[in-house]
Amino acid sequence: MRASIDIGSNSLLLLVQGDAGDTVLDVQNVVGLGKGMGPERGLFRPDRMTAALEVLEAYAAQATAHGVPPEKVRAVATSASRRAMNAPSFYEDVRRKTGIRVEVISGDDEARYTWLGSLAGIDLPPGALMVVDPGGGSTEVIAGEGRQMRSRVSLEIGTVRLTEQYLGYGTVTPADYARLRTHVDGVVGGLAVPTIPKALVAVAGTATTLMALELGLQKYEPAKVHGGTLSAAALRTWIDRLLPATAEERKAMVAVSPGRADTLLAGATILLRVLEQARRQACRVSDRGLRHGVLVPR
Repeated sequence: MRASIDIGSNSLLLLVQGDAGDTVLDVQNVVGLGKGMGPERGLFRPDRMTAALEVLEAYAAQATAHGVPPEKVRAVATSASRRAMNAPSFYEDVRRKTGIRVEVISGDDEARYTWLGSLAGIDLPPGALMVVDPGGGSTEVIAGEGRQMRSRVSLEIGTVRLTEQYLGYGTVTPADYARLRTHVDGVVGGLAVPTIPKALVAVAGTATTLMALELGLQKYEPAKVHGGTLSAAALRTWIDRLLPATAEERKAMVAVSPGRADTLLAGATILLRVLEQARRQACRVSDRGLRHGVLVPR
């Protein structure tokens, strides 16, 4: 048995696999560890650290129950943890209280693990591929061919960062959304895509939640989401629905993952703009990702 934990800017995910790579347990909790940090360097808020620690204590117990002691769990942290000045002290506290040792990985390692994990179990055409991971703190865009990663770019736009910078957590005004869209257009517009990918694969919570909504799921079902196709037209429809909604209406609309209700508009905008830049009309959605990639034998 083996286990991994992905500590992102918005969600914490635990994966337990059998020795053959089969999924034994796969759970997530939206904690918002990166909330309130601001667009640049900052600090984890005390309430967010408390919430994250509670989840990690539960994850340590769950991993142990499945035969993986906390010190054997491969725990990695990404964008928000690279920016948080109090991340080292927080993760030392996590180690003391849970036994889990957290590694804050580089953007290059994050891209490599995401690439390895996200492409598994999806039938894809040969040729150029692109993976996009719109996370809470940044968006990773990874390119390769024949499942071999060739390059990666980390865009400093993330769902939590953009929501806090432009939209807030209440009703969104058209003017605020226009400013967000202008910023996203500027960042993604500088993304060089020399070869149109044969397929674009979207990973992580924004993509999987939107896929679940498009499928009309009342509860999240990984097997139905993984490998699904999400069109640019569908993304535009969900943006049009989310934009005028109140906070309460968004939560009702996104009942399959209410913790993402406030940041989904920003995430859908990022994903749509990357699709447009890559000149694709749709993307495939992967329920797998970083947490799977870190368990691939080295």
